[in-house]
Amino acid sequence: MIRAYKFLMRPTVSQAAALAAMLADHCSLYNGALQERRDAYRHASKASIRYGQQSAQLKEIRAFDLERQGRWSFSSQQATLRRLDRAFQAFFRRVKAGARPGYPRFRGVNWFDTVDFPKDGDGCRWDSTSHDRLTRVRIQGVGHVRVHRHRPVVGTVKTVSVKREGKRWYLILTAEQEQPEPLPKTGSVVGIDMGIASFLTTSGGEHVANPRHGRRAAAKLEAAQQALSRFPRVRRDKRTANHQRSVDNVARLHRRVRRQRLDHAHKTALGLVHAHDFIAHEDLKIRNMLKAPAPKPDPDQPGSFLPNGAAAKAGLNHSISDAGWGVFLTILNAKAESAGRDVVAVDPRYTSRTCPECGHVAAENRPTQEKFHCVSCRHSAHADTVGALNVLRAGLVRREAQPA
Repeated sequence: MIRAYKFLMRPTVSQAAALAAMLADHCSLYNGALQERRDAYRHASKASIRYGQQSAQLKEIRAFDLERQGRWSFSSQQATLRRLDRAFQAFFRRVKAGARPGYPRFRGVNWFDTVDFPKDGDGCRWDSTSHDRLTRVRIQGVGHVRVHRHRPVVGTVKTVSVKREGKRWYLILTAEQEQPEPLPKTGSVVGIDMGIASFLTTSGGEHVANPRHGRRAAAKLEAAQQALSRFPRVRRDKRTANHQRSVDNVARLHRRVRRQRLDHAHKTALGLVHAHDFIAHEDLKIRNMLKAPAPKPDPDQPGSFLPNGAAAKAGLNHSISDAGWGVFLTILNAKAESAGRDVVAVDPRYTSRTCPECGHVAAENRPTQEKFHCVSCRHSAHADTVGALNVLRAGLVRREAQPA
């Protein structure tokens, strides 16, 4: 199996400048390759430029521009060209599917933050000073950069990526390793119901609180964004020092919320994986859930519209995004696979309206957001617990129906 590791890099001032120059030169290569493709297609011949043709030009480009493109790894530059090729492949795929095409765009220096090295040892060497007590990665054109390795890397390192996030630099490794030993069996099964009031509720009645990281940081974010709005929208190289500090402050607050959300998702998923052999959850279509309601034209007054609950739906959408259900479910599936646990997604329809005692389905069974009261058998319980129980039962049925 392939596992990814992300470590904080601690470059010196000169190394950070070299890393920034490496990103800028790869961004220039990406934009130049994109421009070549655009010009070729606009020509009367309607020629198509492929990755192989552009990769063959790298040798000449590096020889011509020794001070910039010639400094960096040949393989990393090939990876940048493959990145552009994948963008075009996705564009043509969307065109054929009838979706919004989204033609590949030029990247500004501020929007190009990753350089990939397809093979460890080719332009980038992980743990390059194994005799040293400090872990370092050697990057061609930069040197030996110190890495804060907070946990051991298991397996054989395959690819290495350097990523910039604000003023920080990160190293991302992918390592091929043997399938880990599954965790000991607990004999426990659980269903989970995702929510807003509680982040999730288990079929056993346990509620995991929703931390609402975005809402807690809303006041600081609002103040930082108001301060940023006072500056005119100009190119990055035209910003004043105060303008750039405001930009960095907004980005820093957003990154902090994202890290807090990821930390909560990892810890919650790890607790479920350690405690249960089988986990069932709702197959949520989060993108559809975040769609704004369609406008309602007023038939009596042309050009006017009736109330459609857009303001309330916007608040709900914000709460759903702040909860981070999609991130959590992705992490849960990854941890369950490593631990040898089973995770099943089930259809969420009617799970909160079905009585777990008699099976009666009715909208009236849920008079409030938290209360469930069956109109048929008078069974009462917390609505989220009922939903989790129904999710678990549907998951067990689906597991039994799957071929061995």
